[in-house]
Amino acid sequence: MKNIPELIVMLTHNDKTVLDAIEVFESSIDTKAKFWGFKEQPLPGDEMKKLVDMMKGAGKTTFLEVVEYEEKECLAGAQIAVDCGFDCLMGTLYFDSVLELTKSAGLKYMPFVGEVSGRPSVLGGTIEGMIEEANELLKKGVDGFDLLGYRFTGDAVLLNSEFVKNVPANVCLAGSVQSYERLDEVKATGAWSFTIGGAFFESKFGDDGFAAQIDRVIDYMNR
Repeated sequence: MKNIPELIVMLTHNDKTVLDAIEVFESSIDTKAKFWGFKEQPLPGDEMKKLVDMMKGAGKTTFLEVVEYEEKECLAGAQIAVDCGFDCLMGTLYFDSVLELTKSAGLKYMPFVGEVSGRPSVLGGTIEGMIEEANELLKKGVDGFDLLGYRFTGDAVLLNSEFVKNVPANVCLAGSVQSYERLDEVKATGAWSFTIGGAFFESKFGDDGFAAQIDRVIDYMNR
């Protein structure tokens, strides 16, 4: 039996944290979602720390997704994750220095694979190349992968399926999950998790509020 992917609720839209993220979280704190996260921009550090503390105080597992591609900026994002007390750093292109920082602080690290660029991000490369890259990074000690499947310039469904099947690690299918058809596709892969952010803010899963959509998606995945 395949794993049922876990929802990571991202308080983000267009690859940036929404400015009222604290209020949105407070209004959705009692939903069924166990995994919560946001991006490294544009909230100030004290607000990010406050939000992470609120999430952890409510028993949630926390994720910072960093959309950066140069080592200096990736390291700066990783330092934010450490300083704010996140459980897991997602994103960044892989660098040994980022792995060392996260490991020393006890954070999990799930980098991007492939040729990632832009914000909102776009994923290029080949399926075979991404699988090969991921399996090499596992030897270095990463904890899993942030796969921007639906941002892929090629066949996203094939990439998601083949990557999960051929990479023995936790895989998060991140970005642009915005329909029930895509929920079905995500579920079929058996991936560890997937993210939804912008689709909730755009009411893609119902027009009755952020919290109601979260539980609707979780119930749909578990039925």
